[in-house]
Amino acid sequence: MNIEQLEYIIKVAEKRSISNASKSLHISQAGISMAITNLEKELGIKIFKRSRMGTIPTEEGKEIIQKAYEVLSKLEEIKDKAQMHSDIIEQELRLSSTQGLFLTILPKSLAFFKKKCPNVNIIMEEKGGHEVINDVLNQKIDIGLLNIPLNKPEEDELEFQTLMEGKIIVSVSKNSPLASRKSITPKELIGQSLVIYNGPQMRSFIKDFFEQHGEMKILFYTNNTEIMKKSVAEGLAISFYYDVGINSDPYYLSGELVPIPLVNFDKSSLEFGWVRSKKQRSSKAAREFIKCLEFYTSTLKY
Repeated sequence: MNIEQLEYIIKVAEKRSISNASKSLHISQAGISMAITNLEKELGIKIFKRSRMGTIPTEEGKEIIQKAYEVLSKLEEIKDKAQMHSDIIEQELRLSSTQGLFLTILPKSLAFFKKKCPNVNIIMEEKGGHEVINDVLNQKIDIGLLNIPLNKPEEDELEFQTLMEGKIIVSVSKNSPLASRKSITPKELIGQSLVIYNGPQMRSFIKDFFEQHGEMKILFYTNNTEIMKKSVAEGLAISFYYDVGINSDPYYLSGELVPIPLVNFDKSSLEFGWVRSKKQRSSKAAREFIKCLEFYTSTLKY
């Protein structure tokens, strides 16, 4: 077993394709296939299976890939510790984030980052997606976290990177007649009262939803997610929410709120990721934080 083999299985898992992993790593497909085959023989298990969806990790493979992430992360820590003695890291990291990532991905990623870079001061604000992009364009921040727009603006000046995809769920009280549903369609929601998070992405989603399927009774709009979740838990309304982070949300963990996948609606998913300026030098602190983001979001996939 060697480091290259671990890097290969991680990249193939991310790309769901040996050919795409080959392009990304600048290694021949044959070289990657041979390395993975040798690793599978050494471990005595199959790490991947081929399907119409691509090259997909087996159940045993998912565990191996997760361990590979952890091993490579530890190796990065060793390298970083060594570099600390000869390289000065910036003392400040400036971030802006949309609400969805501010409450879910950001806290855990920052915890990883602070372990690696305890002396870096972090300045961050919760903002809307357009504000995050403007902050990056005006070089007010190092990295922005946001729901990546379908039509990416200023791509000659900005670098966007997707971390994960979020899907819309319908959030209902555990006492709701809908709570036992495995999925739900837009038509089945007409007549329900609705609490809406007052952000641009959700407002856009609601506009499309109403135009296609008819309007629902809006109880209120709010930027306070705690009030929104309490209102739903008490049965006053339902809400739309993205599934990113619900596995660690106390309301869903306790069963007070029940997430139901929304089906038969073509705009029910969204890419989450980061953006930074191509014109601004990427600081060492920013690079380290991106590594922490990518490591944490990779653990959510497996």
